[in-house]
Order: sequence, then structure tokens, then C-alpha cells
Amino acid sequence: MVTQGRAARTREALIGAAAADMDAKGFDGATLAAISASARVSMGALTFHFSSKRALAEGVVEEASAITRARTTAAVAGQSSPLPAAIALLQCLADLLDESVVVRAAALLARERPEAVPGWHRAWVPTLRRLLREADRAGELHQNARPVAVATLVVHLLTAVEVYRGSPMGEGLGAKGALSRLLPVVCRGIGTKGNVTL
Repeated sequence: MVTQGRAARTREALIGAAAADMDAKGFDGATLAAISASARVSMGALTFHFSSKRALAEGVVEEASAITRARTTAAVAGQSSPLPAAIALLQCLADLLDESVVVRAAALLARERPEAVPGWHRAWVPTLRRLLREADRAGELHQNARPVAVATLVVHLLTAVEVYRGSPMGEGLGAKGALSRLLPVVCRGIGTKGNVTL
């Protein structure tokens, strides 16, 4: 049991260190040596848990996906109807991008290495699509706002917010602040009049 606990702590430390290094330098800039040193774990222990940098990146995405599923499930649970639930999901994702280096790294990896690392988007896009279909059936979407197109717009919006938060133009707003500027405009375009409050 002690050995299992130590192994779990080592794995957690490696994922945290890898997320921080990949968030700062991207996949290509991150190195196993730097991750090992940051986690205070030997290279032998690192390669015992993760056979390659790609495997470590997959571990980061897996952890971020678990965090994202748990938080977004809670965020949408208390909403009164599908469109507000979809908006709550998006706001939750922006919060996670500000709060969690693991989620930020997974979002970056989804952009940089989509062919190599299973995407973080799988943790939340299916829920978003379901909520938008339900919103359409409930008459909450504007007649010209098709659920598939709105889902694509939201994915692009969140990607822009994620990139914007770290740019000089981000003005220190973070993902949540950047999203709060853009979301009212989007909601006016996709929702039927008066059915969305932010």
C-alpha cells in the first residue's frame, strides 16, 4: 500500500511538472530532463511511469479530461434549461483555463498535437453538442442558429480565449475575463430574444 501511494504521488508530480513545462514551452519545447528535475523525480522513475514525452502528454490530457468532466458536470447540473447550461459549461471551461495548469496544457496540446495526443475536447464537446440540440428542440436557439454550427463557433471561441489569455492583447483579463467580453455578443446572435441571461 505504501508503494502504491508513493507511485501515485510520483505520477501526480510528473503530470503536474509536465503540464507546467508544456504550458510554458509547448510540447516541442518541453523536455523530459526539465520535467524530471521539476518533479524531483529521477529519469528512471519518470520512464517507469511514462515511456516517452508523448505518453506523458497523454497523461496530462487524461488528467485534464477527468478534471474537466467533473467540473462541467457540476456546472451544468443546476441549470434550468439547455442553453443556459451550455453557457455555464463554457464559463466553467474558461475558469478551468485560468485555474488549472493541467487543463491549460491539455488545451494547448489539443492545438499543437491533435494527431498525436487524444484531444481534451472529447471531455466536453459531446456534452456541449447535446445541450445545443436540446436547446434547439426547446426553441431556445435562433431559427438560423443550427446546433452543429453553434458548437463549432463555441469551440473556436474557447480556443481564441485560451490563446488570447496569454497574449499581450489579453490585458490580464484571463480566459474568464476575455470570455465575458465576447459571450454577450454570441448569445445575442444565437439565442431567441430574452431567453439567455448572463
